[in-house]
Order: sequence, then C-alpha cells, then structure tokens
Amino acid sequence: MLKFADAIARRQADMLMQPALIRVIDNIRKHLEDSTWQGTYQETQMWPPDTSEAEMRQVKALQAQVVTASPEEIPALQAALEPLPTPFPGYELHLEKDDQQRIVDVWELCCCVCFQHFPTGDAPVAVDTTLWDADIDDVDWLRLDTKAKELVDEVFTTIEAHHA
Repeated sequence: MLKFADAIARRQADMLMQPALIRVIDNIRKHLEDSTWQGTYQETQMWPPDTSEAEMRQVKALQAQVVTASPEEIPALQAALEPLPTPFPGYELHLEKDDQQRIVDVWELCCCVCFQHFPTGDAPVAVDTTLWDADIDDVDWLRLDTKAKELVDEVFTTIEAHHA
C-alpha cells in the first residue's frame, strides 16, 4: 500500500494515477502497432508485504463466497474479510514474440510516471511535482504525457535489446 507524506500528496497522486494509466496504455498501444510483439492485458492482485499464502487463499475463498452469497450472508463474510490483508488490483501486459515472453507491470509503470521514485519499503512516496501545474492546481497534461511516453519507450527499448 502506498503511503503519502500528507493529504496534498495523496490528492495529487489520486489525480495523477488515472491519467497516467491512460497515457501508459496509449503509449503501449502505439508501440504494439509498430512492433511484432503481441500484447494482452491481465488483471492481477497485489498483496501487502508479509501476506502469507494461507491468508491469500482465505481472502480469495471468502471473496468467491461473497459473489454467490445471499444478502443475509454477506455481512458475516465481510466481517471475516475485514481483519485480513486486502489485495489491490494490478495490471500486467503479457508480450509474446516468436518463442519469447515478457511481462510488464503496468501498475509499476504508472507509479514510475507519478512518483519521483518507485515506492519501496515504508517510506512515503514522493509525487513528481513537475507533473503538477501549481498555477491552476491541476495536472500538467503535457509533462505527464511526455514522461509516460519516455518510460514506455524505455521499456520497449529494453525488451527489444534483450530479444536481439
């Protein structure tokens, strides 16, 4: 789970993540159009550090039960889920070319766009304030698009270099 230094950083990150995801996906699409790599997206779950396999299985089982539960059963299932670790949605790009396969963590790319450094450990993330237009207190769309493009370009350059 991401930690923020303050409410302002949290608000800025919230406002940056969706546009970053859109820009990253669009730049990936452009690369795939000009590439011989085939790409598909897969939704994943990211677990907090220190989550055991048993806890993951228990959460998945309870989540599956919620889907088919009667309205009367749902509160008990939600109560059982509450103390357990909560996974966060993630997205991966699965690339295939010839007999090679690569996986790109789209969530990680979005974090690299939005933050100064990829979040690690318990330290709060630092929003890349160059992506923020202080005059209008909103996203600087041009800078966001440029940074997303540069990072996606780097990913594909690295993939091509390892494929050669």
